[in-house]
Amino acid sequence: MMKTVGMIGIGMMGHGIASNIVRHGYPLVVLEHPGNQPLDTLLAAGASKTATIPDLAARADIVILCVTGTPEVEDVLFSPNGLLSALRPGTIVIDCSTAIPSSTERIAAAVQKAGGKFLDAPMTRTPKEAAEGRLNLIVGGDAALYAECEPLLQRFAENITFAGPVGSGHRLKLLHNFVSLGFSAVLAEAAACAARGGVDPEVLIDVLAKGGGAGVILERLRPFIERGDGSGFRFTISNALKDMTYYDTMAREIGASHTTSTAIRETYAGAYVQRATGTVPELVALLSQPPAAH
Repeated sequence: MMKTVGMIGIGMMGHGIASNIVRHGYPLVVLEHPGNQPLDTLLAAGASKTATIPDLAARADIVILCVTGTPEVEDVLFSPNGLLSALRPGTIVIDCSTAIPSSTERIAAAVQKAGGKFLDAPMTRTPKEAAEGRLNLIVGGDAALYAECEPLLQRFAENITFAGPVGSGHRLKLLHNFVSLGFSAVLAEAAACAARGGVDPEVLIDVLAKGGGAGVILERLRPFIERGDGSGFRFTISNALKDMTYYDTMAREIGASHTTSTAIRETYAGAYVQRATGTVPELVALLSQPPAAH
């Protein structure tokens, strides 16, 4: 029989993961939480829900976490009624969140002390690929445990990279997001400058695509730059700022240079402050900031 999967964090990414897990026949129990996307389709497909983490822990053989970041992961694990308080021996915890690697290593040690097993498996791509079961996963942990969990991971991921020991997945995810978010900030600033200078957006895209600006980020931002369509890049400024802050933290902790990443982080911090609501629907809303008065 398939192992029962418990899932904490049914947001934009988590909903896609959960949908593919239940679609492939795994028994699934999800934690009710105000931050969840609507659960109706999951429940109709056969998933069940619970109001408490201890009940989820009692029912699940594998627990997947897909929450915002390190504070939320630590709260799920270490709060008085958290996962560690009710973890059954042999339970596998898979953290698909984006987190600070030093915290991940401490969490893995705590899970192992409680009799469980741990993998960090952060993801890249967008909610669209999550819904399609086509995420990229970067996995850190014991190689044998990874092999045991790989069939489940393949149900919601297209590309899976085994990165090495615990923490390696989160370390590589932050490296990836530093590069991705850095490219995004550079392109957003260039597109805004081009618009201010009267450059045709389609011509700008054409020149970049034929030269050094070609790549995934250009294609994701292309619809917004050309016609204001941001539906293909659903990523908030707050998440960008969080990820860049985590990268800076990691770099400081290991003594690596982070001058460029700090500048990028400050770019997102400034964008965050300038938005009245504190968040925006898409990362590309950087481009929509009004021009300075002349």
